[in-house]
Amino acid sequence: MGIPIRRQLTEQLKHVIEGGGVPREHALPSIRELAGFLGINPNTVARAIEDLKRSGYVEARRGKGVFVAPTLPTRPSPTLRADFLKDAVIRAAALGMTPDDVALGVLSVAGTGLPAVRGAVAVLLVECSPPELEFFGRELEAQLPVRVDKVLLRDLATIVRRPAPAGPWAAAVTSFAHLPEVERRMDGRGIPVIALLAEAHLETLHRLAQLPSGTRVGVVAAGVETAHSLEHSIAAAALPNLARVETCPAERTALVRLVRRVDAIVCSTSTAARVRGLVGPTVPVIVDDRALNQRGIQMLGAILAQDDGDGDGGPPAPPPPARRERSPRLIRAVSGNGARPGSGRRGNQAAAP
Repeated sequence: MGIPIRRQLTEQLKHVIEGGGVPREHALPSIRELAGFLGINPNTVARAIEDLKRSGYVEARRGKGVFVAPTLPTRPSPTLRADFLKDAVIRAAALGMTPDDVALGVLSVAGTGLPAVRGAVAVLLVECSPPELEFFGRELEAQLPVRVDKVLLRDLATIVRRPAPAGPWAAAVTSFAHLPEVERRMDGRGIPVIALLAEAHLETLHRLAQLPSGTRVGVVAAGVETAHSLEHSIAAAALPNLARVETCPAERTALVRLVRRVDAIVCSTSTAARVRGLVGPTVPVIVDDRALNQRGIQMLGAILAQDDGDGDGGPPAPPPPARRERSPRLIRAVSGNGARPGSGRRGNQAAAP
């Protein structure tokens, strides 16, 4: 089963707060700003904020907004560890494994590392640009034992219409802004969809909100689609202190022109050195250095673990070969027929004919 978007957002906001992405006693962006920036329903954001209030992560201050609490609640990590171990032992017992089998298996996996088991489970990754697909794909494969099949958002409708074995992907992963469309395209296929919040995006929004009134912001990234996507998110947040948001290619002539027109710049890591070489010391440079939210990774891992067994109350059956091996049809859908010339497709990125 999937995880409601409200819970996905709540848990990932908790992780951002715990990591200091928004410091204690600092104001969170407003519900309207967060909803616009993430591209999700304001009611969902409002419910997530209420969850944060009830759990002690934030507090409302009359006439001022919602602030990160001065003291955060302690997460019950010993209880979580105990529950995890209990669940692992029960699953192992259902498979007929002894405690020695479990111990040896853990040591074996720890000794060989995740790359030895990677590729056992297929996950569909949907994003709007090749740079986004590459970034999220690398992060997912580095942190979970999965094989990532990449597809551009514009090609998703074509890919899901193609004949393929039932349930070839254990889950679909995208960003919050694309979640409604991805869920609509995957409807009826029994594939849960998870939205992963890129942590620094929220940190970027918080820093932008601290800039003086009338600030003009420029956005620069190596990928044009990535720059325009971030520009759109910032504009959709409608921060009242920002007068204008514009973007330009990561090319010197365009950068020089942009620097003359703006008061602050948001840029990717790959372009930060070039930007800093052109701006003066008084121009804020916000590096949008992203890392996938670890709470989101944990939720995805829980779905993959749940998917690995049957939910009928009986002993889990071995997964059918179709879940673990690509069929010829899936290979055609994901790897290749009709890839656009010059599209820069790498790895398992899918392309429509």
